[in-house]
Amino acid sequence: MTHPDLVIRAHRAIVDGAEREALVVVVDGTITTVDVAPGALDRAPTGAPTVTLARDVVLLPGLVDTHVHVNEPGRTDWEGFASATRAAARGGVTTLIDMPLNSSPVTTGPAALDAKLASTVGKLHVDTGFWGGVVPENLGRLGELWGRGVFGFKCFLLHSGIDEFPPLDPAQMLAAMAEIADFGGLLIVHAEDAETIDAQTPPDGPLYAGFLDSRPVSAEVRAVAQVIDGVRRTGCRAHILHLSAADALPLIRDAKAEGLPITVETCPHYLSLFAEEIQPGATHYKCCPPIRDAGNREALWEGLRDGTIDLVVSDHSPCVPELKRFDTGDFGEAWGGIASVQLGLPIMWSEARRRGMGLPDVVRWMASGPAAFAGLPDRGAIRPGARADLVVLAPDDAFVVLPERLEHKNPVTAYAERALAGVVREVYLAGHRVDLDRPAAGHPVFRPIPSPASSRMETPA
Repeated sequence: MTHPDLVIRAHRAIVDGAEREALVVVVDGTITTVDVAPGALDRAPTGAPTVTLARDVVLLPGLVDTHVHVNEPGRTDWEGFASATRAAARGGVTTLIDMPLNSSPVTTGPAALDAKLASTVGKLHVDTGFWGGVVPENLGRLGELWGRGVFGFKCFLLHSGIDEFPPLDPAQMLAAMAEIADFGGLLIVHAEDAETIDAQTPPDGPLYAGFLDSRPVSAEVRAVAQVIDGVRRTGCRAHILHLSAADALPLIRDAKAEGLPITVETCPHYLSLFAEEIQPGATHYKCCPPIRDAGNREALWEGLRDGTIDLVVSDHSPCVPELKRFDTGDFGEAWGGIASVQLGLPIMWSEARRRGMGLPDVVRWMASGPAAFAGLPDRGAIRPGARADLVVLAPDDAFVVLPERLEHKNPVTAYAERALAGVVREVYLAGHRVDLDRPAAGHPVFRPIPSPASSRMETPA
């Protein structure tokens, strides 16, 4: 028998959708045994490094965050692989997938992916994958990136915020769907309708209501309907990013009942914050689509509870403080985005427990669900054969968010001074305890490609 590298004796662990006592045995970075039978903790192998967890902590699988804007190369003053993955590790995220913008170059071709990979060397504290992007200029050539192991392709249906990542019009989106369906890929969509938003009064000044009016619910509903129609016509697998408008949920429920291959995510900020609390000039709350009213927030929770919403991811989208225009508080001029990759787990746990839901639910939304969505079957669960990416959480401990103590690069957050429940005490990556004072131990990770080659590729020198 192969000698274990690590044995964890957990009085409380989330295994098979429930909290239970578990003995977890790790060999070569992979979980080989999960013993949950009565008396399991007394059956620990002898002679192996053993960690016995206290009764006030719970062992979780590492979170998988499939929506993170790292911004490197090109905008590393906004964020970067070193700072983003440090923040992820502090928050219990062991795998993240980087968006194709706002880096420069944007990840719309193999050369840009190579530049991004080169910029990761020595900087990854957690495993990191990559989305490709769809813009009008690379239609017809998406298979090049798919063959390199990106997890899918992101598009916008309106201006993305940066000119180098232009949106697709309706005909171009259908063309992209047909191309992606042909090789069995995945399209992920920022679903706001450009025509609807162009018809609104542009936001101007410090009142949040003006910004909210400029991104109406109808823009999301119309865009979601457009995506669903495209899925129906092409058979392309599609995913709705960062859903904020609960009015779109009936459309999504019907599409799923029809058997269409469509999934949807929302984010911690839409499930915890609400428009009525946003004060004039508080541009750290600006994101697109916007944070809506408290009633909408509760309707999103119902969509999460009934399974219409498949997963919860951060949409970590940081920038330098001056782009938030704290000097004027102008919602029209401020950059939109909320940085929260370090805080997603405590935010969701704080909100879920108030609504009578448990850590197994949080694990489903933030670990096993995103892993399955991305096609990473070896992550997101504590089970034999899975990677030993693990989190030790103290669910009854609490802390106050202090922006200057967060690991992401710029001290800007919509959660400043908020008290949150759930403190991450330890994180294990492939069975090794993450120590942010030691060299980074994460790796690039790619979509498994059916071939003799490994799904984990080496980073270019």
